[in-house]
Amino acid sequence: MKFKFSYILLLCFVTTSLVAQIDRSQMPKPGPAPEINLGEPDTFKMDNGLEVLVVEDHKLPRVSVRLVIDNKPHRVEKPGVATLTSALLGTGTKNLSKDEYNEEIEFLGATVNLGAEYAYASSLTKYFPRVFELMADGGLNPVFTQEEFDAEKAKLIEGLKADAKNVGAIANRVSSVLAYSKNHPYGQYTTEESVEKITLQDVKNYYRNFFVPGNAYMAFIGDINKKEAKKLVKDYFKNWKAEKAPEFELPEPRKAQYRQIDFVNMPNAVQSEIIAQNTVDLKMTDEDYFPVLVANQILGGSFGSYLNMNLREDKGYTYGARSSIGADRYASRFRASVSVRNEVTDSAVVEILKEIKRIRTEPVDAQKLEDTKKKFAGNFVLRLERPSTVANYALNIRTENLPEDFYKTYLQKVNAVTQEDVQRVAAKYFDINHLQIVIAGKGSEVVENLEKVKFEDKSVPVLYYDKYGNKTDKPEFNKPLPEGVTVQTIFDDYIEAIGGKDKVESVENAVMKGTMSAGPQSFNVEMIMTQNNKSLMEVGMNGMTVMKSTFDGEKGYDLMQGQRKDKTPEQIEEAKLTEYLFLELKDASKFELVNLESTEQGDAYVIQITDDQKSFYSVETGLKIKTVTTQEQMGRTMESTLKYTDYKPVEGVLMPHKLVRSIGPQNIEINFDGIMVNQDIPETKFQ
Repeated sequence: MKFKFSYILLLCFVTTSLVAQIDRSQMPKPGPAPEINLGEPDTFKMDNGLEVLVVEDHKLPRVSVRLVIDNKPHRVEKPGVATLTSALLGTGTKNLSKDEYNEEIEFLGATVNLGAEYAYASSLTKYFPRVFELMADGGLNPVFTQEEFDAEKAKLIEGLKADAKNVGAIANRVSSVLAYSKNHPYGQYTTEESVEKITLQDVKNYYRNFFVPGNAYMAFIGDINKKEAKKLVKDYFKNWKAEKAPEFELPEPRKAQYRQIDFVNMPNAVQSEIIAQNTVDLKMTDEDYFPVLVANQILGGSFGSYLNMNLREDKGYTYGARSSIGADRYASRFRASVSVRNEVTDSAVVEILKEIKRIRTEPVDAQKLEDTKKKFAGNFVLRLERPSTVANYALNIRTENLPEDFYKTYLQKVNAVTQEDVQRVAAKYFDINHLQIVIAGKGSEVVENLEKVKFEDKSVPVLYYDKYGNKTDKPEFNKPLPEGVTVQTIFDDYIEAIGGKDKVESVENAVMKGTMSAGPQSFNVEMIMTQNNKSLMEVGMNGMTVMKSTFDGEKGYDLMQGQRKDKTPEQIEEAKLTEYLFLELKDASKFELVNLESTEQGDAYVIQITDDQKSFYSVETGLKIKTVTTQEQMGRTMESTLKYTDYKPVEGVLMPHKLVRSIGPQNIEINFDGIMVNQDIPETKFQ
């Protein structure tokens, strides 16, 4: 049957007489929320337990299909095995090699995605039977080879290494551990060590245990009818053996004993990642579900929410603050999250607490409540325009054990939420008294003020954790400087570490060429540094200059996208102080030793180079490991970090062959293919 749905106007005017005069001084009264007629998808069930839904939509000649295997969450002995299983599905079948499989999908202009507990395919109608067959072949007849396993395992480990210093990823990991515990599937995480232990047989076992039809649903959407879908499923999934995945008891998440700050020290952090959370017992079938949806939207679910208007619009602490609350049938949590500058971390914590208290204790403004309901209604109606929404709702009714009229009465239930409901559920589910405020940030800059945070005249205790959610003692952030250490001794140690004073003084200039990567884009880069206060950096692509910055000892300019801008007097004075190949050979009295600080590369001496620039020198190796610059952008203070790594000898002098510039979440990486010293460089290079 052709699927149809309809919906009534969400708001209507009530008139008492067809000829009565309209009183335009009064706000029109909204009518009752309509009951939505979603219609019903066609369904059938296979003998192996697979339940199939068909949502017809013949507007376009396209069909998609989604397979969802709704297994109960489960811990694994070797975290990462599910990820590897997903990665290996689609790398060849018993009938087609990897190349043959992928080339045919590409030739048909189709999309096929496979995972450890899902599958998806989409194509033009005329190719769909073959595309569906390819999806079935990839899912049911995989060939897991050692070669592909080793390649995917190496990729996964590299990805984990890249995330090892990702402050946001670590905040999310620790918050999950603290909310659910490591004994719960939602608190389990993947490490390099756990991946190293995984074998090809582990992947095969995981696939065999969990890619099963016992809790599986398949939804067809688009230019297809029930008869056609049934034939495809019978042809290609009839041999899928009827089995159910193993199930295990899940531990009950526990709330924190008291409100607390849970701090993870990240010396490389240029901003603090804050996640305020508490576990909740909320299901989509609960009476509180719709009031909670509305309450969360008001607190932090939209741009105009309490949190965002406070922390972004009023205080200017962040680009965005949000909150969310889950209704998972196994375990869920409420969380409010924000990324803020280091210097306002403690203030942001207080403001988050204030807004949570506000929604718990003060009635929401009546107009804001009505606006929030209208937003829900508008979004709901827009979603109904997509046939995939009907399939998703039908799947939710089955997997979440929802009443059949759940979505038909959705708007009625949203519309019935009152000011009292919002305040009641906020007090129940936004548990300010047991809140875990997980913060990953630079301890040397934020902990002193965090330990002074008070709310409602009570101190908020600070607990300390490592990057994996293990409780630790308070780290030593700023260590006492050893006696006799000065800027001069640190500079001398650096010069000695890279080759000695004689060799370093013999180097007059260096020409460095390589590539610069910024996200998916790659550029050619040339840098020139001299010991007589001249410098050049030029970035190009396809023979064209994208960016150029130069200084000749007295003046300079920056060129960006063809627009030249001369350096300001302040920039010239700074360049005269810092633009040297080896700054450490210059007058050390112009600089200040600030402290001894823990960093991700170990302890480092911190030297103030200019008002907004600090350089870090490793205590262990003597090498310069990074420079941190404070910048003002759009009225906000930001830090950028330039890391120096991969030191290699060039004519007897160690020089970094890799530079990584970090500005917020963005990383720009420069790799030098070659560095040449004491070159004959014409003066025109710096003009």
